Amino acid sequence: MAQQSRFEELALPYRDAAYNLAYWIVRNSDDAEDVVQDAYLRAYRAFNGFRGEEMRPWLFAIVRHCAYRLLKVRKRTYDLVPLDETNSPDVASGDPSAEDTLVEAVNAQHVRAALAELPLAYRDVVVLREMESLSYSEIAEITGVPIGTVMSRLSRGRALLRKAMKGRETESGSDAL
Repeated sequence: MAQQSRFEELALPYRDAAYNLAYWIVRNSDDAEDVVQDAYLRAYRAFNGFRGEEMRPWLFAIVRHCAYRLLKVRKRTYDLVPLDETNSPDVASGDPSAEDTLVEAVNAQHVRAALAELPLAYRDVVVLREMESLSYSEIAEITGVPIGTVMSRLSRGRALLRKAMKGRETESGSDAL
């Protein structure tokens, strides 16, 4: 019982972040839930081998592995599924105008769509760094690549994201409102 309590204490605080990572890889909410459930089960079974380092990178590596395994097994292309509103960025505090709220929603939709179009290797590191605020070394541990590769993928991913966002701004122009 002590092992179960310790596992819950260390792993459960990262459940939402694990779901977000899984979602950005598989791009389907039901599949992301399945991935997280599978990952937590695998993590619990392997918990005896956990050496007490940081739980988050260890757990995220398992989540990432389970997500990639699901993609490989299913071998299908996922359609872009919008994130739940609970995952959308918060509107600034105060009482924003309807126009501000609409602009924020349109911008968030553009970012989600552009991020979803990134190649998986770049999307992984961008999500882990920008959304989960992981360090380069934690991302390297999770992805199994050297820190230099993480840095170059992050740089390239950000550049691709900027390019995609500029393209979306040009496409939509002032049609957003």
